[in-house]
Amino acid sequence: MRVIIFVFLICLAITCKQKTTPTTITAANYFSYGDTVEGGGVKMISISTPVGNFKVWTKRFGNNPTIKILLLHGGPAMTHEYTECFETFFQRQSFEFYEYDQLGSFYSDQPKDSSLWTTARFVEEVEQVRKAIGADSTNFYMLGNSWGGILAMEYALKYQHNLKGLLVANMVASAPEYGRYADDVLAKQMKPEVLAEIKAIEAKKDVKNPRYMELLLPNFYHEHLCRLKEWPDNINRSFNHVNNEIYTMMQGPSEFGISGRLANWDIKNRLQEITVPTLMVGAKYDTMDPKAMEEQSKLVKKGRFLYCPNGSHLSMWDDQQVFMAGVIKFIKDVDAGYF
Repeated sequence: MRVIIFVFLICLAITCKQKTTPTTITAANYFSYGDTVEGGGVKMISISTPVGNFKVWTKRFGNNPTIKILLLHGGPAMTHEYTECFETFFQRQSFEFYEYDQLGSFYSDQPKDSSLWTTARFVEEVEQVRKAIGADSTNFYMLGNSWGGILAMEYALKYQHNLKGLLVANMVASAPEYGRYADDVLAKQMKPEVLAEIKAIEAKKDVKNPRYMELLLPNFYHEHLCRLKEWPDNINRSFNHVNNEIYTMMQGPSEFGISGRLANWDIKNRLQEITVPTLMVGAKYDTMDPKAMEEQSKLVKKGRFLYCPNGSHLSMWDDQQVFMAGVIKFIKDVDAGYF
């Protein structure tokens, strides 16, 4: 009898150890994607829309069945290029993550049908991308910055049953609130003569005038978009590749307020419907009110707030250590069940 009990205890110990020991991620399996032809993780994913089928650009990094992160860039119609900073930080953690150019952006198909450029249509596109990368509620994290934050929140309101964690960086849940903050707070920080000239150009609808960006770049973008003295090549490439037709149609001509199709977008009163663990990221110098970002973290059911004291709209760049440490901790906490 003692021998039988002893053998049973040994078998039980081995079984428990097998259940609790995580799969070791090595370089060999981290970079093994199982593709017939290896292309560095790049894939053009087919998506269907009401006006036809198109392809969107994605790039996969890593192989981690418990953590798959989809990065949603801003704009609309910017590119994944300014999210390349995640490559260093996320690969150190052995996360599996995906850079992605949304339809209409530089590396993806760019159809001309203007009916495509709606939030609802983009949400359906993201859902198709999710299916293509094999993500589900056991491993799927979505990180959206700026317009990508709008898209992430809208996706969660419809498809949160497919999410494990939601990260919204530098985007409030109300476009009118965003506009008021630009007018009532940020505009007043400008020199009066500079603001007057910007407003005069906008009143004439002469925003293609080179003078408009000459005024915005030093007086607004370098103060509230990215505060690094010299902008990284990644950000410059993303700006050079923006699809201005889509950007202006949805957002308006600049980040200084909002005036396009998104002008009246507001889901603040629906944030309580989001029940998955959610991180809201705000920054001191952002175009979005950091107090509003903190409030949003309390409106969702399971929220956390990350504040970047030296950051602006692209705080993953100009307050990088605080941003990345907070984002990584959130993902690890959710993955471990601590959140």
